[in-house]
Amino acid sequence: MDFDLTEQQKMIASLAKEIAQAFGPAYWRQKEEDGEFGDEFWKAVSEAGFTGIIIPEEYGGSGNGVTELLIAMEELAANGCGMAGPWYLILTEVFGALSIIKHGTEEHKQKYLPRIATGECEFCMALTEPDAGSNTLNTNTMAKKQGDEWLIEGSKVFISGADRAQGMLIVARTMPKDKAAKKTLGLSLFLTDLPHELVEVRPIPKHGINYSHSCEVSFNGLMLPETALMPPQDTGWHHILDTLNCERMAFTAAAIGIARLAISKAADYSRQRKVFGDAPIGSYQGLQFPVAEAYAALECAELLNYKAATLFDNGADARAIGHAANMAKVVAVDSAIKAVYWAMQVFGGHAYAKENDVERWWREINLVRLAPVTQQMALNYIGEHVVGMPRSY
Repeated sequence: MDFDLTEQQKMIASLAKEIAQAFGPAYWRQKEEDGEFGDEFWKAVSEAGFTGIIIPEEYGGSGNGVTELLIAMEELAANGCGMAGPWYLILTEVFGALSIIKHGTEEHKQKYLPRIATGECEFCMALTEPDAGSNTLNTNTMAKKQGDEWLIEGSKVFISGADRAQGMLIVARTMPKDKAAKKTLGLSLFLTDLPHELVEVRPIPKHGINYSHSCEVSFNGLMLPETALMPPQDTGWHHILDTLNCERMAFTAAAIGIARLAISKAADYSRQRKVFGDAPIGSYQGLQFPVAEAYAALECAELLNYKAATLFDNGADARAIGHAANMAKVVAVDSAIKAVYWAMQVFGGHAYAKENDVERWWREINLVRLAPVTQQMALNYIGEHVVGMPRSY
């Protein structure tokens, strides 16, 4: 096994660090307060080629793999961006570019990938529904064939970026659930341009990550051409697993990056802050030990996450990728929550002040606990599919 980064990967990490330092905590603190998208940051990562990392060269990208995308995401988060760096790339690179690369037609690739690579086309994915949640197989949004068009009706929730995206990946049912021979059959994937007069988008006020709006989305008689379908029909569940596995890896990279950022800031503060006598608070074992434990576990999660990415890039079976991706997320999120919690303890009351940013990272890391799948659902997966225990839900 070779644990060293290639020269190209080192260059990606270095460039990500440089961009993150240019758009550091103060920048995102203001964007969060104002509820504004980081346009200047998006322009910078687009010009750096990060929006085209995984896109093949013939469509304007650099032709790298998910491993390189995760390196960029983690370094952006760890060096000043927090969740914002990975978040923007997840919406467009994972939901848009990766899904189209893996399962889109040549027409889809020609239409969307060059514009995604330059940052001109932002993307979002319409997956989650109010009554389905983590159970994608309970999707109720229907796509019905009418002549040579598809009629799509239904509603989605927590669709991040839908208010400003130019493209959307839609997960819809093309066969009623009770008519499907297997529960995993009957879902299909569609692509549509945004904004669209028959797609209603309403931002949801939320606890954090307000530099990107998460939205309710309604399809009110949306008519799409036959070519909007990502073939084949009715097997979208198997296709969406590629996207969902990579989404888990991306959130794991984000969790590790946020934790590294919080630990770094807490360590700096702990070397300077003195309360009782001349010893800095960083020398207190009550603070040192939990931070050190969290950091060690984060290193393990990072290795497992890169294993998942390597499996994906090498074309491994989705099941093997899912094993590694879910285990990496569980370890990363638990450790990252501990890391940010203890970073706040290092700052004490100062952690509650917005100007120190730790409270924002606490809000961000708790989103990673809930999405894209809860810790409990990830543990259900590990218990059943990795350990071999009975199905629990």
